[in-house]
This record gives sequence, C-alpha cells and structure tokens, in this order.
Amino acid sequence: MKPKDNLELWYIFYMKMYLSAYELGNETEKLKALIPENNKVGYIFNALDFTGTDPERKAKRVKKNMDELNELGFDCVDLDLKKYYGKASELKKLVGAFGTIWVSGGNTFVLRQAFKLSGFDNILLDLNKQENFLYGAYSAGVCVLSPTLDAYKIVDDATDTPFEGIDETVWEGLSIIDYTFLPHYDSDHPESDLVGKTLEYCKEQGLRYKTLRDGEVIISE
Repeated sequence: MKPKDNLELWYIFYMKMYLSAYELGNETEKLKALIPENNKVGYIFNALDFTGTDPERKAKRVKKNMDELNELGFDCVDLDLKKYYGKASELKKLVGAFGTIWVSGGNTFVLRQAFKLSGFDNILLDLNKQENFLYGAYSAGVCVLSPTLDAYKIVDDATDTPFEGIDETVWEGLSIIDYTFLPHYDSDHPESDLVGKTLEYCKEQGLRYKTLRDGEVIISE
C-alpha cells in the first residue's frame, strides 16, 4: 500500500511543470498538450556527470531522451551546463531562446553543483515567474527543486564533487516545490529500496514529502 503523503495537493506554481518519477512517465499525451508555441527545448543531462559515469551508457540515455522528446513534437537540443560555468549571462541569453527546459535524472547533488556553477539556479528561479514557460524533468531533475537535498544522501553520493570550482556539497535545493520529491517508490527500479529508507528518514526528520511510483507524474498547467 502506498503511504499517505504528508502534504495537501495545493501547490502553487508559476511556470508550467511536468514532474515525472522516471523518464517521460505515463502522461505523454498531456505533455504534448503542454508544449509551448516555442517548441525549442534545452535538454540538461548534467546529473549524469557523476564520478565513474559510463560515457557510452550516458550517451545512450541522452540520445533516447532527446529522441523521445522530438517524437512528441519538441525541437530538442542538448544543453551542457559545463560549457557555461562562470558564464551565467551567456547562459541566460541562450536559455531565453527556449520555451522548455528538460532535466534528466542521475545524481541530485552533482546536478545541483552544475546549476550553481553555471548560474542556472538563479536563471530557473526567474523562469519560474513566467507562465508560458515549461519545466519538464524526472528523478534528480525534480529532486533539485526541493527545499533541501538532505534526504537524498541516502540514495545519491552527496560527497561526489566531479567539477572544478566546487569541492563541497550543496545542500540547499531551489524551493520551487515545498516538499522532498521521492521518485521510484515501490517500483521496479534499482533505487526503490533506498527510496523506501529515504521515506522513513523524511518521517523521522519531519520533512514534507511526496512519493511517486515510476510512471507517475505531477502536472501543473
């Protein structure tokens, strides 16, 4: 039985949100309906830049995700934040040409570091004020939106700092959502057991949380 989440479903978002537990999830028809008139999407995959990542496996995941987005009607281009470390103004100008940002899963802490080093964290907070912008993401790409990343240390390596320019864990999330997002709950996923332990940690620490099984999606229009 799925636990009762310790929050009411009254979230207030500004930009449109498609928050999936795993990859595109089971609501692709609704995702198609959310595609802005500007269908150009920047695909951020830096959560997959963790230490020891398999380059071939990473490349396959990126291609698969981008192909699926294109099939839905997006015009997808890869957006590697590593190219914009210390170049926030240049990145902001580039992102201004997109109608959507899509962010993959991987290591939440590594993704947060990439956001910080590139300035994308502040850029996204500005984008959250735009009603005609779409943020789509799965797994770590959603987790990073939480107020704190503390609970994710059970699933992801919080000590991994693969990028030059940062050598400590960033624990603060972006607080675009007001709960700890727990994907892969009770699912056929290798991290499912650890997510169960993360759920118990959230309860012990009094953290607000929301569990999603793989395939499930939270949508805000």
